[in-house]
Amino acid sequence: MQGPVRFVVEADGGSRGNPGPAGYGAVVLDPATGETLAERAEYIGVATNNVAEYKGLIAGLKAARELSPDAAVQVRMDSKLVVEQMSGRWKIKHPDMRPLAAEAAKILPRAQVTYEWIPRERNKHADRLANEAMDAGKRGRQWEPSASSAALDASAARALAAPPASGPPGDAAKGAAAVRAALATASGTPAPAPEREEAGAATLFAEHDDPAAGRIPAPAPGPGPAPSATPGWGPDMGTPATFVLLRHGETALTPQKRFSGSGGTDPELSEAGRRQAAAVGEALAERGTIQTIVSSPLRRCRETAQAVADRLGLGVTVEEGLREVDFGAWEGLTFAEVRERFPEDLQAWLDSPRAAPTGGGESFAAATRRISATRERLLAAHAGRTVLLVTHVTPVKILVRLALGAPPEALFKMELSAASLSAVAYYADGNASVRLLNDTSHLR
Repeated sequence: MQGPVRFVVEADGGSRGNPGPAGYGAVVLDPATGETLAERAEYIGVATNNVAEYKGLIAGLKAARELSPDAAVQVRMDSKLVVEQMSGRWKIKHPDMRPLAAEAAKILPRAQVTYEWIPRERNKHADRLANEAMDAGKRGRQWEPSASSAALDASAARALAAPPASGPPGDAAKGAAAVRAALATASGTPAPAPEREEAGAATLFAEHDDPAAGRIPAPAPGPGPAPSATPGWGPDMGTPATFVLLRHGETALTPQKRFSGSGGTDPELSEAGRRQAAAVGEALAERGTIQTIVSSPLRRCRETAQAVADRLGLGVTVEEGLREVDFGAWEGLTFAEVRERFPEDLQAWLDSPRAAPTGGGESFAAATRRISATRERLLAAHAGRTVLLVTHVTPVKILVRLALGAPPEALFKMELSAASLSAVAYYADGNASVRLLNDTSHLR
């Protein structure tokens, strides 16, 4: 059973003069993916730093409530005063603070909100928003989201200053942090950069006798007691769950490079697509590693999965979360046709993962949340097993992107052919290893 929706709210406020021209900024983040879900900023006229900080908190909590009133929210601010007062550890003595604190406390039930102090260098996104608001006020205007650049350096700032991540399995930041910590504990020295050997496609998602194979090497032993880690390797995390990611075979729309998501005609496999599915089945039968098959509910995936399942003698489980993005009014159109008919919407979609296709389609940010949740369910159900996920371009790219810890724009920098195979292994510490991408050798 899934737990509640979780958000991180980062908020800040500033005053140029204290009191002086003031503004606030707040951002709501998805803790599983790091995606920005909402931004708020406003110039509030002459005020103190503390008033602006409280205003930022209120705006961030309201934004989180708009997204989901039942969400569990972790507030992170670099204002020790606000964090301690809202946590109930410090008394609120200043008369200007009391009504603001009371307003913030009423936005969400107290049990849903926790507070954490963070240093200023880890609050750069909200800090930039607050400064953008003050800059706009100086020009006699209000902050506009379309003019904001606050998110551009936020990921880099968090990566430099954040503590070990605590995201779900498969997020690269968490896995890398966990392995570094384990190696440092075992050896007393920092772990070196990973060194990996090349491997053929046939062995990249095979089950290994050594479950630590391909992971970060441990430091060479030095003077003193021998490290407790397995010699030459990182800590033994057991057999990983391996997701072999199969993009469905061709449909009539595939060679024409038309948008084909979950909101269109749900096309069947073409004759070429059926041949491709059969070829995948033969290749996977030779490798002999697939234990379970899970498919998107869309017809082209179910047909591909069934062809493979018939060859391997396995059943097929349908998973709704593996469906393709809904491309809205773009379904069935080519990229050139979309650019001609909806140029502004297309540019917004290319510029931001939060932008949805024309007509109420699904944004990449929303798809990432869906696919992350699906990944967690499947990992819990198939620990230590090799599972074939028959799905689409976007789910495969998102799973690979999250495993690598790559930014959202990486989705536009991967090639995935019809009936191609990719693979990601997920370890018990949350680390993920991308073992294969866009393998089409079985089609040649």
